[in-house]
Amino acid sequence: MKLPLDRAWIEGHLPHQGRMSLLDEIVALDETSVRAIARGHRKSDHPLRVGNELPAVCGIELGAQAAAAHGAACAGAPSGAGFLASVRSVTQHVRRLDDIAGDLQVDAKQIAAGSAGVVYSFVVSADGRALVEGRVTVAFAR
Repeated sequence: MKLPLDRAWIEGHLPHQGRMSLLDEIVALDETSVRAIARGHRKSDHPLRVGNELPAVCGIELGAQAAAAHGAACAGAPSGAGFLASVRSVTQHVRRLDDIAGDLQVDAKQIAAGSAGVVYSFVVSADGRALVEGRVTVAFAR
């Protein structure tokens, strides 16, 4: 698969559409990990903004979308329906994301996979500094 994968590829392979498609490109990919870039965190119309800011907890959704993109890329097909079943070990190193000047780098690594779902660890960072990290479990719809 030729990288980077652009926003059109992401929207064509994930269930998240329009403004809720939070990733802009996939820049690295292997059998167990993915690196995505997100640039929309500074936009005043970001769909997850609360008042005048984008809380750091929204990094969880970035990690989950990166995990879904990894699954779709590895399967060579659009991501099927799934839901965020569990969020664990989340650490927020900042309070908000909208005041981060640079692009957000979203790294997700598959920890476990089975027919019922997947578990990924993730780190959202900018300029080499971790902003939000944790672990997500995505259960597949049956």
